[in-house]
Amino acid sequence: MLIIPAIDLKNGKVVRLFQGKFDREKVYSLDPVKTAKHWAKQGAKFLHIVDLDGASTGKLKNIEALKKIIVQVGLGVEFGGGVRSMETISALLDLGVERVILGTRAASDTKFLKQAWKKFGEKVIVSIDARDGKVLTQGWSKASARTALEFARELKAIGFKQVIYTDISKDGTLAGPNIAGIKELLKETGLSLIASGGVSGLKDLVKLDKLKKQGVSGVIVGKALYEGKFTLAEALKSVN
Repeated sequence: MLIIPAIDLKNGKVVRLFQGKFDREKVYSLDPVKTAKHWAKQGAKFLHIVDLDGASTGKLKNIEALKKIIVQVGLGVEFGGGVRSMETISALLDLGVERVILGTRAASDTKFLKQAWKKFGEKVIVSIDARDGKVLTQGWSKASARTALEFARELKAIGFKQVIYTDISKDGTLAGPNIAGIKELLKETGLSLIASGGVSGLKDLVKLDKLKKQGVSGVIVGKALYEGKFTLAEALKSVN
């Protein structure tokens, strides 16, 4: 199981939000490149980078930090937050992003979703961001009538094989991941899943690792690492 450190960017800084709430942020670093190098040194193979400003406005705001990380750190990167056009996907891939994360536009525009999959295939991945089972969009500020399970089934029908699943109520809380929700998505869709939200300790990673055969391929870890609940080296050791 791949353990992916999260780097959430807001106004050029590395931050974490509580349940996606923009008024409840904590700044962890003023230097995103330094943070990325730290995770690389601890053994990271891949980074999950989100432009929070982009997610809320629909326009990429932290592109310079992304460029520097790609050039100076040398790790694989998945990037999302404000990606709402085919042109933006192409530009990010040209920069060296390995996988572009789609959220708001993917959840609200099936035609765009199908076009993105047809043109880019597995170079795009959709993040299903949900609270109480309902999909949220626009920086997690707008609720959809659609459930996470309905959205996941649509993605499977289009051809997607893997998704990111975030339980927003767990994100940044250190309250443990939504194991029940993850199991349901795995069972009902057969998709491969990268889990995100709520990891609080090594025990949570072990629980997720036990779901590898069912389809959990990775876990995105943010606050637990930044708060020193465990080191990335310890996390990698716990699942291998």
